[in-house]
Amino acid sequence: MALSQERSACLGLWVLLLLGAGMEEVVEGCSCHPAHPQQLFCSAEIVIRAKISGEKIVSPSNSSSPYMKMIQYEIKMIKMFKGFNKAKDIQYVYTPVFSSLCGVKLDSNNKAGYLLSGSMWSDGRISIGQCDLVESWDNLSVSQKKNLNYRYQMGCECRINTCYTVPCASTGEHECLWTDWLLDNSLNGEQARQYACIRRSDTTCSWYRGGPPPEKDFLDLADP
Repeated sequence: MALSQERSACLGLWVLLLLGAGMEEVVEGCSCHPAHPQQLFCSAEIVIRAKISGEKIVSPSNSSSPYMKMIQYEIKMIKMFKGFNKAKDIQYVYTPVFSSLCGVKLDSNNKAGYLLSGSMWSDGRISIGQCDLVESWDNLSVSQKKNLNYRYQMGCECRINTCYTVPCASTGEHECLWTDWLLDNSLNGEQARQYACIRRSDTTCSWYRGGPPPEKDFLDLADP
């Protein structure tokens, strides 16, 4: 569930339905594309900070399969960062019971609450999973908390390209190179925790920290 677990936009989950045998078998577990927190913010329909006040297991009325069960988390929303046009007040979020189906486990004893991002189903319910931006609020850096307010949104038209090997060159002016893996062998490094890729006034994109530069130089770094 943590960003340090190097998760991000979901590759997908495949479930084989053995209808003839009246069974369901999970044939592949949850797998996620590596993604910068900003990418997860931009791809989400809803982004909020909330505390967990309760949970229960719910099932669709037309299915008895254990794989269709969901955890319904009752939440107290503290702040909404994205999704104002979709929902004004959110009381529940839903996630699969099984981690192999990308379900996440949240702790109601976490007093600081969580940053939760997800998508909205056609019936208005909010779905969250391992491939979304789901993180304990206390684990976020100060820069990440500030970026949630407006900087991430400023860069949603920019592209963040993950660098795994050298050379790693930019393919255009509307791109930021994410080099945490090259510099720290981690996807939760300096750029993930401190930087946002924003669109400048000349429409080009570049990393922005809003503070003193780090000790290491990035492959693509320029303050607007």
